[in-house]
Amino acid sequence: MDTHELQLAIEELHRTYQPLDEGEVATYIPELSNAVPTEFAISLAQASGRLFCVGDCARTFTLQSITKPFTFGMAVEVLGPDKVAQHVGVEPSGDVFNAISLQQGSNRPHNPMINSGAITVTALLHARYGSETFDLILERLSAAAGRRLSVDESVYESERRTGHRNRAIAHLLLNFGMVHDEAEHALDVYFRQCAVLVNTQDLAMMGATLANMGSNPLTGTMAFDVTSVRSMLSIMFTCGMYDYSGEWAYRVGVPAKSGVSGGVMAVVNRQLGIATYSPRLDARGNSARGIEACADLASRYGLHAFDCLNSGSSYLEAVL
Repeated sequence: MDTHELQLAIEELHRTYQPLDEGEVATYIPELSNAVPTEFAISLAQASGRLFCVGDCARTFTLQSITKPFTFGMAVEVLGPDKVAQHVGVEPSGDVFNAISLQQGSNRPHNPMINSGAITVTALLHARYGSETFDLILERLSAAAGRRLSVDESVYESERRTGHRNRAIAHLLLNFGMVHDEAEHALDVYFRQCAVLVNTQDLAMMGATLANMGSNPLTGTMAFDVTSVRSMLSIMFTCGMYDYSGEWAYRVGVPAKSGVSGGVMAVVNRQLGIATYSPRLDARGNSARGIEACADLASRYGLHAFDCLNSGSSYLEAVL
């Protein structure tokens, strides 16, 4: 049986970018410094559920900031967009992901893809669900992945023990009334959600779930409703790659989110979930190999949202 074109493509991408040795493994969370710099994996999941993998696909790593669009979608779904908008904006900040800063005037975080916004979102969920918050977040993440996920307790403890900057952010938010009085408890949930373990196959399936309008392609479970998925993909497109988001939109042109453990998840609407893992990070905290592999894949297959091959909404074709 002939090898599928997508499998051949990612195998070539893996060969091309494996030698890339730019960037450094994250060390500000001590446990992440144990990552092996040479590890590299690429996985694709079609919206039909078919998987393609190459490299260190079984290697597990923590989601870190890739949880942010999922908790944002959960908050929009549970609390409503107006309530969430009172506490966190949707504008790109241009700042580093862990900046201790808020919007002038409103005192809201700029968006939910940076730490201040993500902590706010988790605090909103904690204000609603209390001690059940993390279990409910894990349930949503697991539904998107298609299997029960778990926490790397060593990474969680490392983040909790050394997360002083995030504590400073949480107390700044508390000072301006953006989070409730149990900010420390909410922050603990945030540390724990960042330490959820996946491999690239899980992550590609999570992307495919978003591509499939919130329904996991293999299990059929509705992890998120259609409206919240639109919100998630929108914020990923404009803010998902930290202060590289504008250049990512220009070069790659699909919604994406990265994490400092080395993961990148990208979504081609209605078609594909893309996941890469490589722990060497560039100066902005994004996987160096992951960015180049995704950019190359997008260029080869016309994945950019504004590529000439992308015909846009079929609704207009029907009514014109």
